[in-house]
Amino acid sequence: MRREVISTDQAPAAIGPYSQAIRAEGRLVFFSGQIALTPQGELVAGDVAAQTRQIVANMRALLLVAGLTPANVVKTTIFLSSMDHFGSVNEIYGALFEKEPPARSTVAVAGLPKGVDVEIEMIAVY
Repeated sequence: MRREVISTDQAPAAIGPYSQAIRAEGRLVFFSGQIALTPQGELVAGDVAAQTRQIVANMRALLLVAGLTPANVVKTTIFLSSMDHFGSVNEIYGALFEKEPPARSTVAVAGLPKGVDVEIEMIAVY
């Protein structure tokens, strides 16, 4: 099986042993979870809305470098530190997928990297 690493300096670099995205042989691209880090690796200060806006910017940058758009995304998973954040995240996330949004799961978890409140991962097809 062939695979290709996809990376860009327009989104934060990996902070561990993982790639920003992997294009798998065939038609799938798997994107690692994005948290509220700037492309320079700085954690975004602010509430869950500010965090989500940075994550959406990172997602757009990664899709662009892969030659894709939000319309190519078929599945996302949203991880929240609390389901109390669902409404705020949902509103900002929804603007990324204006029509025919992808399938999605949303779960609350005990903790996320760097103490953030939200992380979003995605799978796309090309």
